[in-house]
Amino acid sequence: MPTDFDVVIVGAGAAGMSLAYHLCAPDSDVPLSVALVDAPPGPLRAPPRTWCFWEPPGGPYDPVLAASWPRLRVRAADGASTVAQLPRLRYKMLRSDAFEALVEQRFSRAPDLCRMEATASSVRDDPSGVGGEVLTRTACGERILVRGRLVFDSRPSHRLPPARTTLLQHFTGWFVRTERPVFDPGTADLMDFRTPQPARGLSFGYVLPLDPHTALVEYTEFSPAPLDTDGYRRALRHYTHDVLRLGPLQVTAQEHGVIPMTDGRFPHKAGRSVYRIGTAGGATRPSTGYTFAAVQRQSRAVADQLRSGRPLRVPAPYGRRARLMDAVLLRALDSGRVDGADFFHRLFRHIPGERLLSFMDGRSQLHEDLLIGLRTPMVPMLRTVFELPFRTRRARPAAPFPPHRPPPKGAPHDPVAR
Repeated sequence: MPTDFDVVIVGAGAAGMSLAYHLCAPDSDVPLSVALVDAPPGPLRAPPRTWCFWEPPGGPYDPVLAASWPRLRVRAADGASTVAQLPRLRYKMLRSDAFEALVEQRFSRAPDLCRMEATASSVRDDPSGVGGEVLTRTACGERILVRGRLVFDSRPSHRLPPARTTLLQHFTGWFVRTERPVFDPGTADLMDFRTPQPARGLSFGYVLPLDPHTALVEYTEFSPAPLDTDGYRRALRHYTHDVLRLGPLQVTAQEHGVIPMTDGRFPHKAGRSVYRIGTAGGATRPSTGYTFAAVQRQSRAVADQLRSGRPLRVPAPYGRRARLMDAVLLRALDSGRVDGADFFHRLFRHIPGERLLSFMDGRSQLHEDLLIGLRTPMVPMLRTVFELPFRTRRARPAAPFPPHRPPPKGAPHDPVAR
C-alpha cells in the first residue's frame, strides 16, 4: 500500500467524506492521489447521524434524502404559529448512512483514492519541511506513517478555543411511529417553544415528519450543560404526550447530540501543511449549530482549487460580520437580556422565510442584516455589542455527551449532528 499522497484526509465524517467526494470528481485538470484515514469500527468511529440543511431542489444529494419540506413552522410559547413558505428552497434531511453509500459509488470509480482503516495518533508537519505526516495504527497494531503534500484533519479537539460565551446545543430525539396520522409531511416544525424554558438559554421541540405516522421528534436546549438521561426522557415524554398529544406511539430509534455554540475562534491551520476542517475548523454556525451546508461550501472550494492546480486558500466558513452577530446573540441569550423563545419567534413572524434562512446560513447581505437587526430587541442587543470588547476569553474543555443507559428495545443509540 502506498504511503505518500497529494492529500491526506483524517476522519470520515461529514467533512472528511465530503472533501474526498469533491476531490474525486471526474474530469480533474490535475489528478490527485488521496488517502482517507478512518478509524476502525469501535468507539472512535461515529455512529449513524442525521444532517439537515437548506438549498434549492435538485441538489447533488437529493436522490438519497430521507425527506425534504417546502414549509417551516415556528410555534410561540402561547401556541401561536408562524409558517414560512420556501418557494425556491427546501429544508432537507440526510442520513449519514445514505450519504456514505452515495459517496462510495464515486469512490469506487476513483483509482487514485486509498481508504485506510486506522487510528490517527499524531498529525503534524513533516520534519523535512515539505508536506505533513499522519502517524496511524491499524486494528491489528501495525503502525503506518502516511505522508501528504497537504493534510486535512477533521478530528474534534479535546478543548474548545478561548471564548467570551460558550453554550451547548444539546438534544435527544425519538423516531416515533404513531397509531393515528398526526403529522403533516409537508411542514417541518423548526422550533416549538411550548416547552418549559431553562433558567439560562432556551429550549424547544423540533419535529421532522417523514409521513403522516412517522417523524423525528427532538427536545433541544441551548444552555450551559447537558441534561442527564432521565431529564431528556421526561422532556420528550412531556412534549410528545402533553404538548403534541400524539397518542399511542412506538419509539423505533433515538438520537443524542451535543454541539458547541461558542464565539471562540477555531484555528483553520494546525501547521504549515495541516488544515482543520468541519466542526474542528469552525464550520458549525455558533448561533444555530448547523454545520453540513458550510462543510459543503468549504469542501467544494478546496477541491476546486486543488483540482485546477491553483494555490490553496481555505475559505473561512463564515465571515466576520456573521461571527460578530453570533457573538452578540450568544451573549444576549446567556446573560438573559433577551428572551430566546420570543426572539426567534419574532424573527420568523416578521422576516420572509428564505431571507431568514440566508441570514442563518451566513450568506445574507449587509442591508439584509440591518433590516433583520431592526426586528430584534434593540436596547439589550446594543448593550451587548458595547459590552463584548471588555469580556475576557476563557478556555474550556469540549463537553462530552453524558453516558446513557442502553436504549429501549428497537431503539438503537444514534448520535447526530445538525
